[in-house]
Amino acid sequence: MADAAGWDDYSAYGDLSDDELLRLAVERSLLDAPAEPAAGLRPPDLKVNKVQRVASEQQGPAHYSSPNPPRQKPPDVKTFEGSVSPFTTGAGKKMLAFRKWDGTLVHVGPELQEKEEPLFQAIRAGDVAHLKALMASSGTDPMPPGWLAVHQAAFYGQEACLRVLLSAQPGTVNKRSEHGETSLLVAVGREHPPCARLLLENAADPDAANRDRETPLYKACERDNPALVALLLNHGAAVDAKCFQGWTALHEAACRNNVEICQMLLKAGGKHSPKDNYGITPLFTAAQSGQVASLRLLVKHGADINSQAADGATALHEAAKNGHADVVEFLLSQEADANIAGKAGLLPLHIAARKGSDTVVSMLMPATSKTRVRRAGISPLHVAAEHNRDDVLETLIRAGFDVNAQLCEERSRLYEDRRSTPLYLAVVNYNVDNVRALLDAGADPNLDVFGPLLVAARQGCIENVTLLVEGGADINARVPTHPTTFPAIFMLAMKYLPMFKYLLDNGGDALSCFDCVYGNGPHPPLQTTRSHPGHLGFIEGQRPPVGVTRGVQFCEMISAPGISRWAGPIIDVLLDYVGHVRLCSRLLDHLDSFDDWSVIKDKAALPRRLLQLCRVRVVQVVGRRRLKSLPLPASLVRFLQHREASVDF
Repeated sequence: MADAAGWDDYSAYGDLSDDELLRLAVERSLLDAPAEPAAGLRPPDLKVNKVQRVASEQQGPAHYSSPNPPRQKPPDVKTFEGSVSPFTTGAGKKMLAFRKWDGTLVHVGPELQEKEEPLFQAIRAGDVAHLKALMASSGTDPMPPGWLAVHQAAFYGQEACLRVLLSAQPGTVNKRSEHGETSLLVAVGREHPPCARLLLENAADPDAANRDRETPLYKACERDNPALVALLLNHGAAVDAKCFQGWTALHEAACRNNVEICQMLLKAGGKHSPKDNYGITPLFTAAQSGQVASLRLLVKHGADINSQAADGATALHEAAKNGHADVVEFLLSQEADANIAGKAGLLPLHIAARKGSDTVVSMLMPATSKTRVRRAGISPLHVAAEHNRDDVLETLIRAGFDVNAQLCEERSRLYEDRRSTPLYLAVVNYNVDNVRALLDAGADPNLDVFGPLLVAARQGCIENVTLLVEGGADINARVPTHPTTFPAIFMLAMKYLPMFKYLLDNGGDALSCFDCVYGNGPHPPLQTTRSHPGHLGFIEGQRPPVGVTRGVQFCEMISAPGISRWAGPIIDVLLDYVGHVRLCSRLLDHLDSFDDWSVIKDKAALPRRLLQLCRVRVVQVVGRRRLKSLPLPASLVRFLQHREASVDF
C-alpha cells in the first residue's frame, strides 16, 4: 500500500530500523510477558526482598504493593530444548532469554525467581480469611507505586478478595501499576466480569487507559467479550476513545468480525467511520482481515465503501492485497469503485496481480477500466511478470491485456536498465513459461532499450535465448548506452561458444567483427571503465581517425582481460560465417600468442576456400530460414546450416 514496490501494511513502527524494532520487541517482552499462553496482561510470580521475607515470617506488616506484576513461570533450564541466553537490561537487571532452535523467543524473565509475598499468595489462592488476618496486622500504610494487591485480585479473578481490599482501601480502585494499568483494565484484560462489575460499582474509571491509551472498552473488544463490552457501556464508557494508533473499539471489533459487539458500539452512539492515524476506518480493517459479516453491518449503517486511507488505498485494495475473494465479491456487489488508484497510481487489479490470486483478478477485470490501467503507467501484466504469477499472467493475456504495454517514462526511470515491457521482466526472472506465453501472444522482443535477448544471453539461459530469437528478437541490435561496431549481444555470448554459434546460425553479423579502422597499423592502448567491466573505449583526449565513431571495436573487446584467452576459439567460429576478410594487427597478435592457434591464422589466410565462399553466398541470397526448403542433399543442407565442418560430394 505504501508504495509500488512494497505495499507494506500500516504500522506505528514503520519508521524504526530493524535494530530498533528488535530492541522494542525485547522491551515489550520484558514488560508484557503473558501470564498463561491464552491469558492476558501480566504473568505470575512476584518478587520480595530478603527484609520483606523475614518480616512476613515474623507476621509483621503485610505489603499491599509489589515491585512487579505476576510473571510467567520460566522453562526449566535443565530440560529446555533450545538455547538459554543471559543478558542485562539497561537498568542493570539480569535476565534470561529462552529461544527455540529456530530462534523463536519462548520466554524472557529474571535469572532468579524469588518467593511470593504472603499477602499476594493469599490473594492468588483466594484465601479470604488469611488475607483479612494479614491486613489486620498491616494497618493502612500508604500505597507505594507498583503492582498493588487490587491488581493481583483482579488478575486472578478473586472477587471476594477484591471486595475486602476495596472495603479496606477504596482509594486504590483507580491506582495504576507501573505499566499504567488500573485494576479494571487488568480484570477486563483477564476476562473476569464479576471483578470488573465490582470495580465499576466502586467508582472505577471506565475510561482509564494504559500507556498505549487502550481503554477497558478497547481491551474488552480485543478480548472479543460481548459481556464485558455491555458492562462497560452500561457504566458510561466512551465509545470512540482512541488508542495510540488511533484505533477505536469499533476498529478492533470489526477486524475480529464480532457483529454483536459492533452492533452494541454503534447503538451506544459510536461513529461508523472513525479514522485512525493513517486514515483507516473500521470498514477498511474488516476488509483487510477478510471479515464479510462486519463489512455488511458497517455498510448497512452508512460506512463509505470507497473511503481512502492516507496513501489513497481503498477497502478493495486491501481485500485484493490479502486475497480475500469473498470480500472482493461483496464490495463489488455494493458498487465499490475498482478504478480508484492509490497515491502510487496502482489500482486494485494491480494489487491482486501481485498477490497472485487468479480468482480475485478475474473478479476485478470486468470492473476495471483499461483506460485507467493505461493512465496508471503500468499494466497488471508487468506486475504478474515481475512477481512470477504465471496463472494470473495467462488470465490477463486471455482477457486481452496488451502484451506490449510499456511502463511510463516515470516508472521506467526507476530502473537503471530502463526496462519497460512485461517480456523483459519475465526474462529477468528466468521464467521460461512466462516468456513463452508472452511471445505466443505476440509480444515484441525489441521494444526495450536494453533488449530481453541481451538479458537472456547475459544469464546464459539458452531456453530464453532460443525463444526470443524464434520470436523475432534482433540479434544484431546495438545498445545506445554501450556503443559497439558489432552486435552488442556478442559481448555477452563470447564465453558461451554454443550460444555464440547459435546466434551466428540465426543471422548474427559476423562480418562486422572484422571491421577495424586501424587495420594492419598500430592500435592505441586499451582502457576499461570501471562502471562497465569489459567496456573498452578510446583513451581520454586521444582523437580517433577521421570517420571513426566512439563505438568499441570487436578487436578491442576481445582483448579485454578475462576474454582474451578465448580469442582463438571465438575467431575460429566467426571465420565459418564470413568470406574474404583481413585480420587486423591486434587479432593477429592474439593468434600468434598461442602456438595451437596458428591453424586458425592459416584458416583466415587469403584466398579462402571456394566451398566456404559458396556457403556464405548461398546463405546471403537464399536466407537462413529457407535453407531447409532447398532441393539439395541433406548433407549439403547441413553444411549450409553450419551443422557439419565439411561435406563430401
